[in-house]
Amino acid sequence: MRIWFDTEFIEDGKTIDLLSIGMVREDGETLYLENLSANLSRANDWVRDNVIPHLDPVQHGVARDEIGPKILSFTGNKPELWAYYADYDWVALCQLYGTMMDLPKGWPMYCRDVKQLCDSIGNTRLHAGGEHHALTDALWAKWAWEYLQGLR
Repeated sequence: MRIWFDTEFIEDGKTIDLLSIGMVREDGETLYLENLSANLSRANDWVRDNVIPHLDPVQHGVARDEIGPKILSFTGNKPELWAYYADYDWVALCQLYGTMMDLPKGWPMYCRDVKQLCDSIGNTRLHAGGEHHALTDALWAKWAWEYLQGLR
């Protein structure tokens, strides 16, 4: 199953602390979770101004150790994972399971990148204008992928 995702996180050049993750499957089903275990005091000004205002931990918050199993239930065993500028998002997702060697059985050890797809077909004008909300951005990534498929 093809799945697009996005994360919001706090990073300091050494660690990536997941704040939220949004996913949308090709059938349109969505998943959105916020990490109640994240240390918001570590957030820089940009994250405080652009990400934290969109969080709703009362409605979407779960403990960090619950996020991985919920994602696995949502994705199944053989997902094809896509994200836009995927590198940090992929690391944040993988770290929910431990090391790369601890990924769920059947999962790829890589993520596909919508931005790389965009570049490979010569369309460098596609720019995300999201609100830095993980689910909104995952939905946009799905839309962008579908749009790019029409240009191939």
